[in-house]
Amino acid sequence: MACMSPFFRRKSPVSPQDRLVTLVRKPGCHLCDDAQSVVERVCGDLGVPWEARDITEDQRLHDRYWEQIPVVLVDGEQHTFWRVNEERLRKALVEG
Repeated sequence: MACMSPFFRRKSPVSPQDRLVTLVRKPGCHLCDDAQSVVERVCGDLGVPWEARDITEDQRLHDRYWEQIPVVLVDGEQHTFWRVNEERLRKALVEG
């Protein structure tokens, strides 16, 4: 039997607890504080692990994201920046 094309394969579902949310932020940033509140709430509700990364302590993150902070990454891929929409983040974590 021939292998099915990857185009037609469905992604296997990923449990929210198997995801990782990363908040890229810097100290003294009010938008970062707002974003962290949303990330904490959504991740807490869904049992999703999350981490905060400070661009002042990581040159690579600074070079990549300094104009966009706060930035939210889901499993290492950029999800959003500046403002975090709670429903959109929740949907991305549940639906993959």
